[in-house]
Amino acid sequence: MNNLRPYTYSDQIYGVRVKPVTEDGNKVSVLYDGLLARSGADKIVLHAGFGELNNWQYVVEVEMNKSQTGFEASLDMKDKQLNFCFKDNLSNWDNNSGNNWVYRIYQ
Repeated sequence: MNNLRPYTYSDQIYGVRVKPVTEDGNKVSVLYDGLLARSGADKIVLHAGFGELNNWQYVVEVEMNKSQTGFEASLDMKDKQLNFCFKDNLSNWDNNSGNNWVYRIYQ
């Protein structure tokens, strides 16, 4: 995977990008500049789980750090598939129209 260095974010899908932070892909960074961020949210929380899309395991919520490019958070992969969505400080959700987002690593 040395050809991925420096690691770069994926193409944007509705204001969401993901990139590996480690060579093995077991740590990723999520960048969010979607609907909630564009609506002026002061705080965004990444709501994530691992495994099958309809049976999330190891569910976590991670407060994202605000940057000039959006909100960012990093997390360790607990499985080959990360499922995630976002909520703001007013409990408004961005879940990709009910589909959530999915990031998979292939090894």
